Amino acid sequence: PPGAPVWSGMDDSKPLKVRLTFSVILVGVSLLFAAVVTDHWAVLSPKVEEYNATCEAAHFGLWRLCIKRIFMQEQGPKEKGCGPISLPGEHNCSYFKHFTPGQSSEIFEVTTQKEYSISAAAIAIFSVGFAIIGTICVLLSFRKKRDYLLKPASMFYTFAGLCIIISVEVMRQSVKRMIDSEETVWIEYSYSWSFACACASFVLLFICGIALLLIALPRFPQNPWETCMDAEPEH
Repeated sequence: PPGAPVWSGMDDSKPLKVRLTFSVILVGVSLLFAAVVTDHWAVLSPKVEEYNATCEAAHFGLWRLCIKRIFMQEQGPKEKGCGPISLPGEHNCSYFKHFTPGQSSEIFEVTTQKEYSISAAAIAIFSVGFAIIGTICVLLSFRKKRDYLLKPASMFYTFAGLCIIISVEVMRQSVKRMIDSEETVWIEYSYSWSFACACASFVLLFICGIALLLIALPRFPQNPWETCMDAEPEH
C-alpha cells in the first residue's frame, strides 16, 4: 500500500546511487580530458636501415606530433623498427600544420592525414562539451534539489561517450592509412596510453550515463494493485 516503509527506504537510497554513479562518471571525465590533451594516442616507427645511428620515432595525439631521435644499436632479427619510444633521445613536439596555419613543417606533410586529424579533434571537442554540460546539470540537481536535471545529464554523458569512441575510430583509421600509404616512412605502429584513456572513458561515460538515466526515472509500480498515482512523488 502507499506510504509503506519499503517504498520510503528505496527512495532514500536514490541520492546515494546518484552520488556513486556520479563519482564513477567523474573518473570517466578525467580520463576523457587526459586523452584529449595528451600526445600519446599512437606511436609510429620507421624501418631502421642501419644500426649504431639515430632514427626518428614519433608519437602523436589530436593536436601535436612529437618526434624523438633515438640512437639504435643492433637489434634482433624480429625487430625492424625504430624504438621503443621509451629509449632516451632528443624530443621535439610541434602542433599539426592545419592547427597553426602560419607554420610549416615537412614532417607534417609526410605523416599527417588532415581530414582524419581535424575530424577526430572536432568530435573529441564535442565529447568534452557534452561532459561539461552533463556535469553542470548534475551539480545543479544536487544544489537545487532538481532531480529532473539528472535525465538530460545522463543523455549528455552518453553522447560524450559515443563521441569519444567515434574519435577513437577515426584516429585508428588515420593510423592505418598512414601505415599503408607509400608516401610515409612508417612501417610499425602501436597504440599508447592516451588511446587507452579514451577507450576507458567511453566505457565509463556510456555505461554510467545509462545507469544515471535509469536511476533518475520514476519508480515503476511493483505490485499489481499499485498504480502510478499511488507511487511516492519525485522530490
